[in-house]
Amino acid sequence: MNDEQIKKIIDGPDVFDFEDGSYLSMVREFFSRRMRLISIIFFVHLFFFMALAIISGILFLRSDQTKFQIMYAAFFICSVLIAYEIKIFTWVATSGHTLKREIKSLEIRIAELNEAVKNK
Repeated sequence: MNDEQIKKIIDGPDVFDFEDGSYLSMVREFFSRRMRLISIIFFVHLFFFMALAIISGILFLRSDQTKFQIMYAAFFICSVLIAYEIKIFTWVATSGHTLKREIKSLEIRIAELNEAVKNK
């Protein structure tokens, strides 16, 4: 790959502009237009499983029989774990864009170093 091809890749339409790689820039990217579908899916699933956890917790406290308490406790634990796994998946999807940006900038640095070595 030459310098022009690498610069086209960096400046292409799939550029993710993280100024400094901070958490604030990742949050801005998560709520951007490109991540709209993942954001919507994330919040729908998160609200569903958190509502299920809250309802299971309330039913656990109101239940008198042990078998129902065990069932509601299992629903509560499963729904909280699923909500946590959804959060981790979203974090990985968001940080993947940062990794792509870093790899592209590394390719440009390698190309510039290659040019400097050729010119010597």
